[in-house]
Amino acid sequence: MASCNILCSVKPQIDSFKKSCFSQSWSNRPHGSSYFNKNFQFRRSSFVIVKASDSRTSKKQVEITYNPEEKFNKLADEVDREAGLSRLTLFSPCKINVFLRITSKRDDGYHDLASLFHVISLGDKIKFSLSPSKSKDRLSTNVAGVPLDESNLIIKALNLYRKKTGTDNYFWIHLDKKVPTGAGLGGGSSNAATTLWAANQFSGCVATEKELQEWSGEIGSDIPFFFSHGAAYCTGRGEVVQDIPSPIPFDIPMVLIKPQQACSTAEVYKRFQLDLSSKVDPLSLLEKISTSGISQDVCVNDLEPPAFEVLPSLKRLKQRVIAAGRGQYDAVFMSGSGSTIVGVGSPDPPQFVYDDEEYKDVFLSEASFITRPANEWYVEPVSGSNIGDQPEFSTSFDMS
Repeated sequence: MASCNILCSVKPQIDSFKKSCFSQSWSNRPHGSSYFNKNFQFRRSSFVIVKASDSRTSKKQVEITYNPEEKFNKLADEVDREAGLSRLTLFSPCKINVFLRITSKRDDGYHDLASLFHVISLGDKIKFSLSPSKSKDRLSTNVAGVPLDESNLIIKALNLYRKKTGTDNYFWIHLDKKVPTGAGLGGGSSNAATTLWAANQFSGCVATEKELQEWSGEIGSDIPFFFSHGAAYCTGRGEVVQDIPSPIPFDIPMVLIKPQQACSTAEVYKRFQLDLSSKVDPLSLLEKISTSGISQDVCVNDLEPPAFEVLPSLKRLKQRVIAAGRGQYDAVFMSGSGSTIVGVGSPDPPQFVYDDEEYKDVFLSEASFITRPANEWYVEPVSGSNIGDQPEFSTSFDMS
């Protein structure tokens, strides 16, 4: 008569698998990976041995060894292959230049600068979907006047990524634009950096952040900054990025005021005169901000005089904000090459902006300083949260 002896340790191991797998939070997983990570390993003690033997002859007739670890790992690999990332929505924040010194004119026609760049909470949202096409990206947006062809930095970034990596993903992209153009806020540069990050997620992160940062300088001087953690001392044309801890508290609010008129960056630099610019050491400005915070005397922008020549009404706007603020702002200055005037210290614009017909069409927004955690992208602060709160998740995406 045959007897059957079963040695089984499956139940506790399955429970262990459930607890370890399904308790993982999204924030602890690499972006773009499936729920089952290929590197996920199960305990090697999991096994089932079934033996059938003949009691009269004591001869073993059947022996089956069943290893759940192997089966589950194969299942995980199948899920990884079949449930790839197909849609991704990312926040694309803009930046301000807390100070901007122009230090020299280069032989190639560009200028060397030294600036404290900082990401702020105003930004666009970009929705990416994999396209069945293997030859063309399709871009749409919610505002008029934004180019949708290969002159757009989003398309340039995708072309650059495919060139550098040899990948062949093409996308449908929708840009929900909130950052005004021609504002000196780096909105287009942020869109390009965000796109490179997104393309890398869809391709399984074949490039490092450092590589993305280096490549991005080929299509724009301000783009590499956005691969910092949100605060950086930038030199060269802006592409030399020194990541620094944020020297500014996140709970300091600001207001952004941008008139309808934009400043041409090329025209501003054309009118710039190096011998008439500030001579203050930019590193001393950075040190003073780190130790004493933001004040009017440290928020130097060497591009203000030429920008005010290009757009005289911008100089008048800055002067009126300072006068009407009556001390409510720690500093009032222009960001980048204009035409946004930033008031740090209060989220509220002065009353004349609402009352005067001249300013009925200005762009207004409050904002705060933000950064991003390592290996995650920037996230829009949750509406209604305290200024400076850093939400847990950096992306919103669907798996299909």
